[in-house]
Amino acid sequence: MASDYYDVLGVSRTASEEEIRTAYRELARKHHPDLNPDNEEAKKKFQEVQIAFEVLNDAKKREQYDRFGSAYESFQGAPGGGPGGGPWPRGGPGPGGGDFEFDLNDLFGGAGGPGPSAGGGGFADLFKHFGGGAQPGAGQSRGKQKGDDLSAEVTVPFRTAISGGEASISLQRGNGKLETINVKVPAGVDDGQKIRLRGQGNPGARGGEPGDILLTVRVAPHPQYRRNGSRLEVTVPVTLAEAAQGAKIDLPTPKGVISLTIPAGCSSGAKLRVKGHGVEASGKPAGDLYAEVQIVLPKELSDEDRASLAQLSERYPQSPRDQLRW
Repeated sequence: MASDYYDVLGVSRTASEEEIRTAYRELARKHHPDLNPDNEEAKKKFQEVQIAFEVLNDAKKREQYDRFGSAYESFQGAPGGGPGGGPWPRGGPGPGGGDFEFDLNDLFGGAGGPGPSAGGGGFADLFKHFGGGAQPGAGQSRGKQKGDDLSAEVTVPFRTAISGGEASISLQRGNGKLETINVKVPAGVDDGQKIRLRGQGNPGARGGEPGDILLTVRVAPHPQYRRNGSRLEVTVPVTLAEAAQGAKIDLPTPKGVISLTIPAGCSSGAKLRVKGHGVEASGKPAGDLYAEVQIVLPKELSDEDRASLAQLSERYPQSPRDQLRW
């Protein structure tokens, strides 16, 4: 049984045009294939939402749907006289239809085969019965066909993935031709995320729309910075004097170099939060940057320096490993 279009959009049968449009926008955004890669259930739901909105957003189609109810879709193949007002069944290759192709004579019974009329005239008789014009010739029912989608993969630098930029991909089309395409990389793209490049795939048949490119983004690691969702992390080396006395140091971030305050008496492992300097994806608030302090001693210490450190330890006795347990 066909789904009720009002139930698909989650609106009442008396819903206003604005309520229908609002419900459609929310559901289309929720189930959009770009946001739900490899989720067949979301893809199916997205298609149902598209079909329901196409009917309910058109005043004439909605009136016909309200009149015919569940029989509405059955009449979509009736040329001229059915609620669809045209010769193309829903999902067929006509305007607003899908990608597949079929022969209408095959669908209704071809010439010489078991058609709807007693004379076996097939689609030609049905066409005349519903008030159509001249009998369609052979091959006229073949529709447009969308081009094939292509898959590609690109590796971008860590900095480009965080701040956005451009990248180039090389792909081979169906005709064997190697082509280079420049693409925009949105800020905040994550490793493994898929981007759909609409209209960049193989050309369609018989004037159909070109397919898309489904681009998988890989992010190269950074030697110092790490990413955890919208959070950036970095280990910041400081000298013993800077950790003991406190200091202000320069720290590079996606928004430029900032001055980071190292509190006096700071130990290794302490994490200093820099608000709003993490990953900022489109339409989302920026994350934070966490700088983890790492005290670095000089590679070579004189005997005098070692003696001074020993005296310091005696003056300020500590038991930093008391909480260690197996």
